[in-house]
Amino acid sequence: MPEAEHPDTATNAPDEAELGFVALAAKLEPLGDRRFKLDGATGWMQGRTMYGGTAAFIAYCAARLAFPDLPPLRAAQVGFVAPVSEHLEVEVVMLRQGRSVAQVETSIYSEGALAQRTLWLFGAGRESNGSVAAATLPNLVQPEDSPRLTSSDMAPAFTARMDMRRADPAGGSPPGTIRRWVRLKHRAGLDPVAELVGLGDALPPGSARAMERIGPISSITWAFTLLGEVPETRDGWWLLETSSNHMRDGFSSETLRLWNSEGVEVMHGLQSVAVFG
Repeated sequence: MPEAEHPDTATNAPDEAELGFVALAAKLEPLGDRRFKLDGATGWMQGRTMYGGTAAFIAYCAARLAFPDLPPLRAAQVGFVAPVSEHLEVEVVMLRQGRSVAQVETSIYSEGALAQRTLWLFGAGRESNGSVAAATLPNLVQPEDSPRLTSSDMAPAFTARMDMRRADPAGGSPPGTIRRWVRLKHRAGLDPVAELVGLGDALPPGSARAMERIGPISSITWAFTLLGEVPETRDGWWLLETSSNHMRDGFSSETLRLWNSEGVEVMHGLQSVAVFG
């Protein structure tokens, strides 16, 4: 569907103590043999499925619970197989653990069916053999100087838990591109890496701006790499961008980027999107 404007506030927002990311992670209950369940994720849905970043966040937290000594997260490959309901189970499997790198698979089951499968890559740091600095975004306009988004009935329920502001560069973003400042309203005590996992998929695909007719859009895969071990930003603000690389025949290839408040890129991703209508 065309881009839905995400409000800074919303009247249908659930009780803030009910289920922010930290509270959501605390609801994971062990079922034994590295399997967990979560009953109720109120306020994190978008239509008939859970917001993809929330499902990935839950899976990441389950992996950390199952294997608490994992090194820092480096990358992930997320497959959105089927809709995820508010009630789910997560299975965690260690595929391989080497001296510095561990590969973990998580599978989310909803209503008894596989709904999401993710390969997580964790890796300990080692002595550098050369370096390349992360790219920095020029002419950055800070969120305090960016206009708030207006409320819209088309906004998914989960966006009520976030502050969002327009961040298109002067002259506007290129066709098929959306750029926004995003901040969780309730993030105290949240692991910064888990925060990026939860926020990295928060924007509509950039292809929403290129659609000729109103229709649904659905993420199929999402692969991302973290640029550094401990991401930092000011006051919880992250700059997100989705941009269509190619859109045709009902599919779009999207690049997803995320910068901190200094304009330093901290996450780089690629997503495959189904475009209907």
